[in-house]
Amino acid sequence: MRQGQHGNWIQGGDPYTYGIHSAEDIPEGRRQEIIGKIAQEIVDRGMVAPAIFFLELAKPLSFIGSQLMVMANPMVQLIFGSKAYWEITVLMEKRENVELLIQEIERRNDEKRRNKKDTRN
Repeated sequence: MRQGQHGNWIQGGDPYTYGIHSAEDIPEGRRQEIIGKIAQEIVDRGMVAPAIFFLELAKPLSFIGSQLMVMANPMVQLIFGSKAYWEITVLMEKRENVELLIQEIERRNDEKRRNKKDTRN
């Protein structure tokens, strides 16, 4: 454990530990990597339709959803202690990032379908 910027003791991490306060603090390449990993997991698990449905419904409330992730942070950090959690939290604050995630899920799903079709032929 180490002492945070505000003098409290922290175990996993927080925005002060990682220096991530907004989506702009995450380099473009890293943002694409995170969105790509999430999209690939969704496609690999066969959850494309429910994920897109949920993301489309939640898009107008993306900021509120990210704030719920902030509230859940202490419990998540006890289990995972991950910088990626903070990155996802701040990325999902912005609707355009949610839209990018939807587009990436669709792109990867289409690619998977094409590859399956090519292997059959």
